Amino acid sequence: MPPSAFTATIHPTTASIAPDVWNSLVPGTNGVPDNPFIDQAFFRALEESGCASARTGWQPQHIVIAGADGKAVGLLPLFLKSHSMGEYVFDHGWANALERAGGSYYPKLQGSVPFTPATAPKLLVPSGDLGIKAALLQTAQDLAAQRHASSVHLTFLPEKEAQLTSAQGWLPRVDTQFHWHNQGFSDFAQFLETLSSRKRKVIRRERRDALADGISVKWLSGAELTEAHWDAFFDFYEDTGARKWGRPYLNRLFFSLLGQYMADRVVLMLAYDGETPIAGAINFRGHDRLFGRNWGATRDVPFLHFEVCYYQAIDYAIAHGLAVVEAGAQGDHKLARGYTPVTTHSAHWIAHSGLRQAVAGFLDDERPAVAREQEILEHYTPYRRGDRTE
Repeated sequence: MPPSAFTATIHPTTASIAPDVWNSLVPGTNGVPDNPFIDQAFFRALEESGCASARTGWQPQHIVIAGADGKAVGLLPLFLKSHSMGEYVFDHGWANALERAGGSYYPKLQGSVPFTPATAPKLLVPSGDLGIKAALLQTAQDLAAQRHASSVHLTFLPEKEAQLTSAQGWLPRVDTQFHWHNQGFSDFAQFLETLSSRKRKVIRRERRDALADGISVKWLSGAELTEAHWDAFFDFYEDTGARKWGRPYLNRLFFSLLGQYMADRVVLMLAYDGETPIAGAINFRGHDRLFGRNWGATRDVPFLHFEVCYYQAIDYAIAHGLAVVEAGAQGDHKLARGYTPVTTHSAHWIAHSGLRQAVAGFLDDERPAVAREQEILEHYTPYRRGDRTE
């Protein structure tokens, strides 16, 4: 357990941690978290809607550490999981290996934002005290033993947190996402000028074809969002999610709670044919970036996915002076549309010595492979040589 100067409490729900306490522990301005996905309201919406609950295999086990005066000084959002779905950092092979050896991989502890492949801090210590962060990690390991969990996984970590976990003996893992970087563009046309001539022509054609025949896109946020908008978007999300995953992770209530708790952080982009919505994408606004999340459509329109998810997000970021658009997990097709490869980080603590040794060897081979892949991808970015900056 943590050193005697600290006391750790395991919270079985987000609601048991007061919003002002939770949000005082995360990076932000005037009590508003810089990253919307570590806002107490986002976790509460997931749990109160039943999307992240013991029934769905996401049992909250949030760790709060308090100092000798009882004041909270650190937070690690954590879940006890009975599966590996909705994480976007894949460990199914590790689970299968342990099961074949006669062990049990589940339950495990997962430090992540459910269903959200966006980098966000997990070791939430406003003072930056390394001792408190180490205490959070040690508490997670101790909790794993108490809950008979095989392992603890912290996914989509900032690089500095990943380095700290490595120093504490956790296994580091890397992967690739695609982000768009704003170079101070005044409009989309100026961004296009940084691309090769051939890529500019392709993107112009895609945008023109996507918005042909009277199709338009509206940005909706804050008080503009109504239950009718959520009804339309949920139909899109449910249709696409059912085809991709078999069963969508999020339910209709979750989106209503988003509108109730944090509508100002939501940017819903809906495509309309006249007055009828036919497709949409939900984005979340952070301090300096836009996070693209879920998309769906009930009609197949060529290039409309690219328009709503990628080009409209770039338009929005330029219009609002945001530095980065994070377009979610996977998708090499994002490369041709100005989104460039970046490294994501995760950290893994595994109790079973044999599995830990095997996974360590696997990750030692995987990391240089990811680096080589990123070097190759860099050669295929659409930017004119010398024009790309981050």
